[in-house]
Amino acid sequence: MIHLDANASTPLRPEVLEAMLPWLRDGYANPSGTYGAAKRARQAIELARAEVAQWLGAQPEEIVFTSGGTESVNTALHSLDAHAGPGPALVSAIEHSAVLRYAEALPRGLRLVPVNEGGRLDMEAFSEGLDGAAFVSVMAANNETGVIQPLREVCAMARERGLRVHTDAVQAMGKIPLKVRELGLDLLSLSAHKLHGPKGVGALYVRSGLRFLPLLIGGGQEGGRRSGTENTAGIVGLGVAAAIMCKQAAVDEHAALRHLRDAFEAKLLDELAGVTVNGDLGHRLPNTSHLSFDGCEAAGLLILLDEAGIACSAGSACMSGKQRPSHVQVAMGIDEMRARSSLRFSFSTLNTMGEAFAAAVMVKRAVEKLRRVQGPGVGAVQVYCV
Repeated sequence: MIHLDANASTPLRPEVLEAMLPWLRDGYANPSGTYGAAKRARQAIELARAEVAQWLGAQPEEIVFTSGGTESVNTALHSLDAHAGPGPALVSAIEHSAVLRYAEALPRGLRLVPVNEGGRLDMEAFSEGLDGAAFVSVMAANNETGVIQPLREVCAMARERGLRVHTDAVQAMGKIPLKVRELGLDLLSLSAHKLHGPKGVGALYVRSGLRFLPLLIGGGQEGGRRSGTENTAGIVGLGVAAAIMCKQAAVDEHAALRHLRDAFEAKLLDELAGVTVNGDLGHRLPNTSHLSFDGCEAAGLLILLDEAGIACSAGSACMSGKQRPSHVQVAMGIDEMRARSSLRFSFSTLNTMGEAFAAAVMVKRAVEKLRRVQGPGVGAVQVYCV
């Protein structure tokens, strides 16, 4: 299988697995204990905390380990809501459901900021939306299109109004440089399994001095900010993954990812008519390609590509059985026909150029086959949740 669905999940790096194995086999002691084995588990967790902090340009005490991206996001919004003044939460219209659903459930309500046709935040609308808002949550990059948001400008404008800013960086981490202090962020959420770490573990950056209210209350682990026995093996895995990402950034692995993605797109655009690249071409994650194929439906292409050994997705809108575009595509003004013919291909650093070319060949064959079978027009489509 050629895995081109890295925005959904990534394979575990061998180095990460090796680092985790001792803690899965023998290192089962509770890190809150006072005996030797427990202290060793605590030391492993603190090393991982330092590795994640270094990667983010933060201090170790500003890192809170969680069960993943959703918990990190929910915790951040929960805390912001508890300490903010009156007014709605200000979020972009293309946020992940972890942000949108939580913000919608808040009694204070939410105010959505539109994006332009390229999927970038409308900064004029954002500026207007700041008036009377309580706090801000804008993703670093969109999980579906890969479009990077103007986070530095968002933080600067919010800071002028005295508003706190959270970012969902689950998709962006490891693909573009993100340093919390340089950006001026108050809270940042990330997840290990998007960057060749294990599932079931994530982290939340909480700026030092920020008033904070935990979401999970109990034994007071993580400095009282996230109760529950720590997942030692998972946290160690996240720490190793973060350390590897730091090293890759130094040798510009982002450029290598972009090279793979661009070669894949170029071959398809050269050899297939009716292919559209969706999203702002100048502000995209280097690994993400969101494409629409005229005369095809996404569901049919997914079936053919799966049979050919290509893993990709029709987005991450969790719309199984619903014949409508994702909220991201709607916000970008993409018409229904084009939206229903869209697929997301997302590369990881473990992919090769040979895989990129082979995948392009198989996508071309699948599109040509489906166009022959379907003829003019696009039928109903089922978009699968990833």
